[in-house]
Amino acid sequence: MAMLARHSQDAWSQFLTYIEERCSSAEYENWLAPIKVLDASTEEITLEVPNIFVREYLLDNYRRDLVAFLPTRVTGEPAIIFKVADPKKPNVTIETLDPIVEPVDNSSSQYECLLNPNYLFGNFIEGPSNQFVKSAAFGVAARPGRSYNPLFIHGGVGLGKTHLLHAIGHEVREKQKKLRVQCITTEGFINDLVDNLRNKSVDKMKRFYRSLDVLLVDDIQFLQSRKNFEDELCNTFEALINQNKQIVITSDKPPGQLSLSERMIARMEWGLVAHIGVPDLETRVAILQHKADQKGLRIPQKVAFFIAEHIYHNVRQLEGALNRLNAYSRLMGIDVTEEMAEKTLGELLQHIPQKRITVENIMKSVATIYDVRVSDLRGTSRTKEIAFPRQVAMYLAKEMINDSLMKLSSSFGGKTHSTLLHAWKKIAEQLEKDELLRRQVQMARRNLEM
Repeated sequence: MAMLARHSQDAWSQFLTYIEERCSSAEYENWLAPIKVLDASTEEITLEVPNIFVREYLLDNYRRDLVAFLPTRVTGEPAIIFKVADPKKPNVTIETLDPIVEPVDNSSSQYECLLNPNYLFGNFIEGPSNQFVKSAAFGVAARPGRSYNPLFIHGGVGLGKTHLLHAIGHEVREKQKKLRVQCITTEGFINDLVDNLRNKSVDKMKRFYRSLDVLLVDDIQFLQSRKNFEDELCNTFEALINQNKQIVITSDKPPGQLSLSERMIARMEWGLVAHIGVPDLETRVAILQHKADQKGLRIPQKVAFFIAEHIYHNVRQLEGALNRLNAYSRLMGIDVTEEMAEKTLGELLQHIPQKRITVENIMKSVATIYDVRVSDLRGTSRTKEIAFPRQVAMYLAKEMINDSLMKLSSSFGGKTHSTLLHAWKKIAEQLEKDELLRRQVQMARRNLEM
């Protein structure tokens, strides 16, 4: 029996050796090294884990590898019994047992609030796609906890969500110095919680977060499929909101599209949900010119428009293009021209190869501009957020594809040809008086025709 147990322990060692070569040293030390084998046989193995979060991490990330190395049940699941280690009792004197309220040390480097010095409201270029969300962010910074709480900002990568989050932090720090502000990434919160669980200092962490006046949380989407971490952050949110403390959250999707609990989603939708969209051509040109001025680089208006027309989904890519132009211009000692920009930027320019335009391509282009899913455009939802982009896609389909109305309409989840015709007529009429819509349609066409 002892030999069988030794065999299973060797299997666990082999599993650890295999995983150690495939993950970072920090990941291994934080999550895998603390696990101990308590008992083992050919049928199952008993592991001691420091807390339930380690158990969840192990099963979520390494289930397939566990099955390959360890005994399995008839269901195909790894045959593991988990036991959570008892918390070690510290050696204390009688005096330390008296109830003491530990002061919150905001100067601790563990909880230092790091804000990007360049992410200020004054450096944020406004346009039709972000004007509302910037106004909401500025309102929150001016009156924390008394306007929109929480403020939930969502949108695609590189559109300015983190910029606005840090701008709020800077504004509060400058105008209301007495308020405690903390800006964290969701991943940072998870790592912080794991460290405090290992060090048996979770209560200290809770006291810190729940003593804040403004909590800024970036990339909440990384909380998906992490139930226990989600519960702790949700409890923190509720504790702060109940004290009228301000919370601001950013995400790549709106709350309803995140794989989180109903309780968490309801809490995030409690205040204001604001979308930050893809900037239009003129705004992208303004962003380029502003950043060029900061770098002391002169870009002719014609070149700025050329770059902005070919880089349109991500503001960070605009800055990357500018950095490359700046470096080439200084090293070669030449001015920036359109020919030089096209040659230098090369693969950064988003050329779409010439191809037959399809309804699917149209729906993808429209879905990107309006931040909805293609499946929504094919679906039956009649909410304004979905129905209007669907009508824009129908308009473009009729304008750009030489097929029968019946065939085109069937591509939109079986809609009738009269529905498509109605949508085309409505958008055509609105284009004559709606400048924003005209720009959005032009952008969708440009995406398809390049």
